[in-house]
Amino acid sequence: MKLVIERREISSALLRFSAPIASIAVALFVAGFLLLASGVSPLAAYKEIIIESLGSLYGLSETLVKTTPLIFAGLGVSLAFRMQIWNIGAEGQIYVGAMGATWVALFSGIQNHWLMMTAMFFAAFFCGGLWAGVAGFLRARWRVNEVIVTLLMNYIAILWVDYLIYGPWKDPKGFNFPLTAQFGDAARLAEYFNTRMHSGFFLALFCALLLYLFIERTVWGYEIKVIGSNQKAAQYAGMNTGIAIFFVLFLSGAIAGLAGFSEVAGLQHRLQHGLSPGYGYTAIIIAWLAKRSAIGVVIVSFLMGVLLVGGDSLQLLWQLPVAFVYAFQGLILFFLLASDFFIIYRVKRVKGIAHA
Repeated sequence: MKLVIERREISSALLRFSAPIASIAVALFVAGFLLLASGVSPLAAYKEIIIESLGSLYGLSETLVKTTPLIFAGLGVSLAFRMQIWNIGAEGQIYVGAMGATWVALFSGIQNHWLMMTAMFFAAFFCGGLWAGVAGFLRARWRVNEVIVTLLMNYIAILWVDYLIYGPWKDPKGFNFPLTAQFGDAARLAEYFNTRMHSGFFLALFCALLLYLFIERTVWGYEIKVIGSNQKAAQYAGMNTGIAIFFVLFLSGAIAGLAGFSEVAGLQHRLQHGLSPGYGYTAIIIAWLAKRSAIGVVIVSFLMGVLLVGGDSLQLLWQLPVAFVYAFQGLILFFLLASDFFIIYRVKRVKGIAHA
């Protein structure tokens, strides 16, 4: 007897639905051993995560605060993934978007709140889009690998923002801290319920709705899906794949850049070092878990927000390192990839061939 791997002719709806759920359950099981190795009861830890992130108005508001940039970044990454374009640069696009919004807030001189918000929004949108558009142009013109370009541009963006906040944009009243001056009231998003929850969350939901309608109800959305399914067939049908690749990466980076806008305008009210604790990288996991669906991105982003807020609680209560949260995210992605393999393929046991 021997084992062979063969492609499934048809993957059942039940298998496609249950495999991701099973992968998360297995990730929870394996993470439990990491908790046990740290001297923490897995059941107590998981209970703490739920209570701290959802058990009070404050906890829920903090979860939504974490969810907001994850939705923006996840939507941007998932859009590129739909065309089989791998945008790994959402982290840098968040920083560049925040930089654009900060420039408007500090140096434009606009006093009207709505005009200021509009200008900051579009500054973040276009800065993030142009940053990702570099990779789009290189891929469309010379077929340069967008994974490498977008990944390396993360470091350029982060270090450039560091240069600004340590140098020309540094708050003169901030002593030696790497941050800009605080934004005025006109450059701040509205907050709710005496918490840190801000209107960026509702903007993210609206953005998800628009992206869903764009993909499912427009000709451009249809072309994106066709090119992602079979680029050669799309070219044969007369679609300009080069322009489409640039456009999709531009829009992907632009949406991710809005995460930077929401962070500086809604939460931090200034540009500072460590603006994003890895939201752009978490967005890759979110887009994959959501199967590139805009609605799925909202749901998975919320679940990741629960994990991040609960992880902060674990650090305080049991002194667990933040690396545990990132390890948990990595386990989820690893087992999700494994579940995708078993959705497409199956392992079959066959009789060995007898030799004379």
